[in-house]
Amino acid sequence: MDRRSIFRASLAALAVAPLFGRKAGAATEKKQHKLAIHVDQNDPAVMRLALGNTRNAYELYASMGEDIAIEIVCYSQGLHMLRDDTSPVKEEIRTTRAKVPQLAFGACNNTKRAMERTEGKTIPIIPEAVVVPAGVVRLVELQEQGFKYLKP
Repeated sequence: MDRRSIFRASLAALAVAPLFGRKAGAATEKKQHKLAIHVDQNDPAVMRLALGNTRNAYELYASMGEDIAIEIVCYSQGLHMLRDDTSPVKEEIRTTRAKVPQLAFGACNNTKRAMERTEGKTIPIIPEAVVVPAGVVRLVELQEQGFKYLKP
């Protein structure tokens, strides 16, 4: 090979080297999926479906070596699912949360305050949930962060 050929081959190798580095790095990184689930009904069957979707997605991605972060956001009548005093699915929530560590629950504070005014008492929320300012806004924020939206 003459000097020109060596020079061209070296330039070509330098040009494609970053591409190989990116592919190798990408192959070793775990893919991160994100799912926001919307529950606005006082219906245990709807919440059980949301919890089942959560477990199924988690198990499938785990079997592929991938992660998924899930947040179930409850507002309107769906807040009953996260109320410590009225939730018919508290045990299923605890069980699912223990199995799916990346699962979060958002309880709408607007709905909570409205229920407190109507019922004249403080509304207790289950320990697994975090009170968010507004359920609708939380769903928007999650989607802006790349979460995919699901309404069971």
